[in-house]
Amino acid sequence: MSHYIEERPWGTFEVLLDSDECKVKKITVNPGGRLSLQSHERRSEHWVVTEGSMRITVEDEIKDYPAGEHVYIPKQAKHRMENTCDTPSALIEVQCGDYFGEDDIVRYEDDYNRV
Repeated sequence: MSHYIEERPWGTFEVLLDSDECKVKKITVNPGGRLSLQSHERRSEHWVVTEGSMRITVEDEIKDYPAGEHVYIPKQAKHRMENTCDTPSALIEVQCGDYFGEDDIVRYEDDYNRV
């Protein structure tokens, strides 16, 4: 299955491409929504904000990124995104590595009590 949408407590993600070389998602975060502080063992991620603005944490740096800005998330780096806008915000995520499964997530903090 290469194109699908999944609902999450913070918004949705839509898989645009799922290949052996990479996975590409559109992630939409509801106003006030925030993903878990997490890391990945087997992939890095490139994020490009396409709608609204995202507050993005990478390790100890927290910065607001407006539409058109991008950020690189290295393998094993703790990271999260948060929508501080009054409207949905979105970004395109390109995952690079040797495994792209949803079980390659180590969660350190989560507003929705997921493990």
